[in-house]
Amino acid sequence: QVQLAESGGGSVQAGGALRLSCLVSELDYGNRCVAWFRQAPGKERELVAGIYTGGTGTYYGDSMKERFIISQDKAKRTVYLQMNNLNPADTAMYYCAGSQGDDQYCLVYRGAEFFDRWGRGTQVTVSS
Repeated sequence: QVQLAESGGGSVQAGGALRLSCLVSELDYGNRCVAWFRQAPGKERELVAGIYTGGTGTYYGDSMKERFIISQDKAKRTVYLQMNNLNPADTAMYYCAGSQGDDQYCLVYRGAEFFDRWGRGTQVTVSS
């Protein structure tokens, strides 16, 4: 069974940066969609960025690409989210999610409802 474990959250001042990590504990790492979502109190969960673990394809949620970068280390089975120039609006719980599919599937089925494995989340707090 696939398990995902996030790390790297914390508190940072506006303008700062953080890098989140998602360790994917599963042998078939190379055929999955792995994405980062975030959810702030009282708001819906939203897509930040996603990646196809079997290739190099990536995608981003609306307006996320300017400051966030998703990447992976296949040897470590880890997906990263580099977050730059953070502002208080980025304060949220960040979740790593996984689903099985090829690169085209990852691009099309990017909503939270299509992911069947979720980590517990890591909190990011940005102060002004």
